Amino acid sequence: MQGVTNLDELVAFLDAHGIRRHKIAVFDIDGIMRGKYVDRDKFLSVCKGGFGFCDVVLGWDSADALYDNGKVSGWHTGYRDAPVQLDLSTLRILPFEEDTIVVFGNFVGDYAAACPRTLLQRQLDRAAGLGFAVKAALEYEFFVFDETPQSIRDKGYRNLRPFTPGMFGYSMLRSTVHSDLYHELLDTMAAMDCDIEALHTETGPGVIEAAIGVDDALRAADKGALFKTFAKVLFQRRGLMATFMAKWSSELPGQSGHIHISLVDPRTGENCFWDPSGEHQMSAAMRHFVAGQVKYMPEVLPMVCSTINAYRRMVPGMWAPISSNWGVENRTTAIRVIPGGAKGQRSEYRIGPADANPYLALSAALATGLRGLEERLELPEVVTGSAYQADGPHSVPLPCTLRDATIAFERSAAAVSMFGATFVEHYAATRHWEDRQFRKHVADWDLARYFEII
Repeated sequence: MQGVTNLDELVAFLDAHGIRRHKIAVFDIDGIMRGKYVDRDKFLSVCKGGFGFCDVVLGWDSADALYDNGKVSGWHTGYRDAPVQLDLSTLRILPFEEDTIVVFGNFVGDYAAACPRTLLQRQLDRAAGLGFAVKAALEYEFFVFDETPQSIRDKGYRNLRPFTPGMFGYSMLRSTVHSDLYHELLDTMAAMDCDIEALHTETGPGVIEAAIGVDDALRAADKGALFKTFAKVLFQRRGLMATFMAKWSSELPGQSGHIHISLVDPRTGENCFWDPSGEHQMSAAMRHFVAGQVKYMPEVLPMVCSTINAYRRMVPGMWAPISSNWGVENRTTAIRVIPGGAKGQRSEYRIGPADANPYLALSAALATGLRGLEERLELPEVVTGSAYQADGPHSVPLPCTLRDATIAFERSAAAVSMFGATFVEHYAATRHWEDRQFRKHVADWDLARYFEII
């Protein structure tokens, strides 16, 4: 959309590219892309004046079950239309529908406080007020199966067939044998301005890791949302399935969604985290930022680890942090400081699972760091070696369940200060709902453990 500044230029763009169909999309609290087709007249109208999207999108869970404890949306609102404003900078032509575009929108007005994408924009405004622009990059691990949406249901999600067998981390064999699939994924994402910087197999049957290129933070979150949605589309069109759930197997490590962040000078583009004379090349700004991430991680954890399943991943020895701490080039800590020089100096927020809402997870990682800057926090002791054996004040255990994390979040004065009371109340209600859906469910584990013997 470069060069498009008004409605006439937009019309010229649509005509020049032969666009006949238009998809408009918003994101719900779980980061799921929700949207619809609209015709040309409707699209141009909503570009000019906004439009209404049923507020149920903010009032139901990932299974379309209505929350019974929400105030933002519910039977009491009549599920009225919530105002949405399109962001034309997000416009993409879809590779699978070459005469079709997709554009993202933000909830505005009374609903802005509960909008995930708007929440991230507010954190970027905070950063700007402190004199910084924000760069970010997301990376995702995901498992691919030789299954379809129907076959996994017919099997009851058991005895699923991975796309490839065996433990083949960083395998040139697998990526070369299936190079057509890897190439299609790379080309598809490049066509949507979502370039993948690195792509490789991870350790596990059918697991792949994709690192999306660095960008301005809002665009980075948009790219994360695009990647998760359209990677699934690509694989399903090939008769395969990709899952981003945090941990699908009790026998295998979980799937991460790591978040890389650096602050830059908006005038020069220079990395404000890099100081060649500092310890580990860390500037004072980076020290304060990482200290804030470490201190407040336990209070914002449900914004990052937002599902029941996400906490299955957080066990010792499974490549996921279990405490709030930091280390230098240490992949066992919650925050990994990466001494990457003038361009690559950054923090990696390693607590993130692949199933996280990219807007909320990045908001949490950024807001806590900015709070550390505002409070000029100093870092606790660095963790060296395995963080799974670390204890003491420099390594604070994280909540082990979604329920405990949500209680800490809704009681946090810092969370209210960073995200606003309306968001904290609404989001906590959605996570309590998620926990209740889980706790009333009888699992196979319960039956096998208690049915006969107890």
